[in-house]
Amino acid sequence: MSSASAPRKKPRQTPSAPGLPGWIPRDASILSFNARVLQRAQDPAVPPLERLRYLTIVSSNLDEFFEVRMVDHLQAHLDGETRPGPCSPASYAALSAQAHELVARQYDILTRELEPLLRSRGIHFLSGAERNAAQNQWLRHYFEREVRPLLLPIGLDPAHPFPQVASKSLNFMVRLEGRDAFGRSNQVAIVRIPRALPRLIRLPARLASRPGEIPLVSLSSLIRGNLQSLFAGRRVEEISQFRVTRNSDIDMTDVDVSNLRLALRESLKHRHYGRAVRIEVSANCTDTNALFLCEQFGLDQQALYRVNGPVNLVRLGMVMDLVDRPDLLFPPFQPRPAPGLKAGQSFFERLQKGDVLAHQPFESFDAVIDFLREAVHDPDVVAIKQTIYRTESGSQLVRLLGEAVRKGKDVTALVELQARFDEEANINWAESLEAVGVQVVYGVVGLKTHGKMLLVTRREGRRLRRYGHLSTGNYNARSARLYTDFSHFTADPVLTLDMHKIFVHLASQTELPRLGKIWLAPSGLQSRLLARMAAAARAARAGKPARLVAKMNAFTDEALLEAIVAASQAGVQIELIVRGACMLPAQLAGVTDNVRVRSVIGRFLEHTRIVHFDIAGRQELLLSSADWMSRNMLRRIELAWPVEDPALVRRILREGLGYYLEDRALSWTLRDSQYLPPAPVPGQPSVHDRLMAGHSEGAPQPAGAAGRSVSL
Repeated sequence: MSSASAPRKKPRQTPSAPGLPGWIPRDASILSFNARVLQRAQDPAVPPLERLRYLTIVSSNLDEFFEVRMVDHLQAHLDGETRPGPCSPASYAALSAQAHELVARQYDILTRELEPLLRSRGIHFLSGAERNAAQNQWLRHYFEREVRPLLLPIGLDPAHPFPQVASKSLNFMVRLEGRDAFGRSNQVAIVRIPRALPRLIRLPARLASRPGEIPLVSLSSLIRGNLQSLFAGRRVEEISQFRVTRNSDIDMTDVDVSNLRLALRESLKHRHYGRAVRIEVSANCTDTNALFLCEQFGLDQQALYRVNGPVNLVRLGMVMDLVDRPDLLFPPFQPRPAPGLKAGQSFFERLQKGDVLAHQPFESFDAVIDFLREAVHDPDVVAIKQTIYRTESGSQLVRLLGEAVRKGKDVTALVELQARFDEEANINWAESLEAVGVQVVYGVVGLKTHGKMLLVTRREGRRLRRYGHLSTGNYNARSARLYTDFSHFTADPVLTLDMHKIFVHLASQTELPRLGKIWLAPSGLQSRLLARMAAAARAARAGKPARLVAKMNAFTDEALLEAIVAASQAGVQIELIVRGACMLPAQLAGVTDNVRVRSVIGRFLEHTRIVHFDIAGRQELLLSSADWMSRNMLRRIELAWPVEDPALVRRILREGLGYYLEDRALSWTLRDSQYLPPAPVPGQPSVHDRLMAGHSEGAPQPAGAAGRSVSL
């Protein structure tokens, strides 16, 4: 019997199932993460426009939370669910209260801190009351020219019921006095605002109140000031800005499909019109209008969010595009090339001498592009295989795959069509790749392919040799400048043969042969992690040293949670660096005394997945594409692979784990179920500052980079 299916003894005092007393509820932990991100928007050490960016990030995260996570709690609330489980009326009430508090903090930060701060720096959000005659005249002309032609008010009557409102679209509800053109007294009209209209408008410099000032006006303020002109012969009595968020998750797991791409395209048509889960309204919305909107969308007051400002803070991210104020942003950072790679040197020659590691964003993502480009132009390369989970528009990597086909190479792209909110983009990528002759496959229905691999096969003399790239992050040059990830280039014959076997397995869906080094989900990654934790626990009980240090984005898998508790109780010393949701109560007496959990929130998004075991003197270091979540362990194709080169191991222990364990400036510490804020030490740089200083273009190699290890 494999370790995955063998019965495991539940440790004493183990918390019960996720969502019940014991574990920290997953969705509450997600909102807690966003509260930590929001704290960055209040940090005076962060430049003003970056503080605004953090505010918009929280709004974007909350949008996704309501689109994906909230609907089951809402349904349990509406159904009066009484059976025990993670979703109940109580869970909905608790999450709603937590979300309301978070939203209130957002708008308080915006109106009390950021708007006055930005105004003092010359960026002024002009309200209607603040605009002078010249500004209003310019805005009226702008409205008539750019906005009015796109607006279509819909008066509600029996022939015109409440319109279908798309998720996250901006709308106005208007109450009118008088009768319409046909003599009827219909009182309510809905004005839908097209997404194509910019949500912020920059006025010309000549209209600034002071020299050097940048005047900005929100689209909602502009429309509000001109709504009366849309209703000739009637008087506008009340105006309520509103925005509805709908359940937008697409789950193809249980769908019987003969063509995944076509089935997804059909599902995408309905994404923006799913079940309503949240309504946002402006603070001046009357109770009558709020009740009317709740009735239209089948929601109650818990789902209604009154906000003191624009109902979509995500669009405030436009400010960074409208103003050229680098003094209000983080200082620019230029990463250096990955160490071990010399300009003009062949990747293939270099990898024959040993593996290469690139630490993004501190080292350039260009190495990945250059690796593929060399493969495309090398006449000895015969085949290229790559997974695509998320990539950016205009991706050089995708264009290079098409170029490789034109050069006569065999090219296979495994495109994950079900990457959440990237489905349409990936369908388009798949179709464009097929159009130029790339063999496109979609993996396995019901299992998202989340592992990141790029495999190059090259003819060298009388044999074929493989070269591979494995990564903890996506093939996305844009996010590689913002996310921390490790890229691993290798010519290791066992690792690259494993990659080849996995590509064949996913394309042909034949049985997976035994792998030499890669741990693959869902066929064994979880069980091997559990086996290592059990071995660490046995070693600790025998009085031998045992330690686990791991870094991930989220930790919610019940089997791994239980294994960590058992290992802690056996005496294993455990350090976890978990950016987002973590269901494990840390340093809980009698349960997790030996577990320390920290969350690092800073300039870059922590995205690296690392696992380091030190069991009775035997060390093992793995990089991975997988978070410790049930979906990653059981419902996705995920990879974990060992790094064996001693110099690279030392680098990862130092840069990927050691610096993080030493950080005090950005690290939140989890105690039981509460996070304690960072406690900066004067003169001690943050982990991100430390890494940037050591990896900037032209910076010297950090001391001991080749030989010093970090004590973990």
